[in-house]
Amino acid sequence: MKHNPGFLQLVEQAKVRVSEQTVGEVKGRLDRGEPVHFLDVREDAEFATDHAKGARHLGKGIIERDIETVIPDKEAPIILYCGGGFRSVLAADTLQQMGYRRVISMTGGIRAWREAGYPLE
Repeated sequence: MKHNPGFLQLVEQAKVRVSEQTVGEVKGRLDRGEPVHFLDVREDAEFATDHAKGARHLGKGIIERDIETVIPDKEAPIILYCGGGFRSVLAADTLQQMGYRRVISMTGGIRAWREAGYPLE
């Protein structure tokens, strides 16, 4: 997918403020059983098609509205992913603005997860 320049500029600005981890790092954390909220921020239809095993869905369109109900602890570790790692960076940036301190965006998103051969549901 070709992204518009304004969108890419917004993502690059957010990346300065957001921590990222590779799919391998995220998978390792999940395999070790680290207590982490693993959230898919893609659209409903994207999540319904497939998603990383164990991920919960909280779409980017509603995450700001619902995050405090779903994860009230602002110190809880949260890993976000999307299709390619751009929307999750923007969502992570927003959550940090809301006071969440341990938010990470998974680089490469679900595409990198699939390419690595990691389990899907």
